[in-house]
Amino acid sequence: ATGKRRGARCRGGPRTAETAQRLKRSRRLKANNRERNRMHNLNAALDALRDVLPTFPEDAKLTKIETLRFAHNYIWALTETLRLA
Repeated sequence: ATGKRRGARCRGGPRTAETAQRLKRSRRLKANNRERNRMHNLNAALDALRDVLPTFPEDAKLTKIETLRFAHNYIWALTETLRLA
């Protein structure tokens, strides 16, 4: 209710092509950094999941999709075991 439009540019005057390019590059670098952090977090979570899943042989590293499928099937099997017990 301040009277300003949403999304209106309030900083300084008109941008030059050089400042627009710098801003664009800065935003791209920040977006790349966020994506890199997201992937690191996802990979860490998958590694933690692999640690609790029983795999044979022990040294075999499952792919991301194999890890998710294995976890789904393992949870289903445990649920069925409890249901039948």
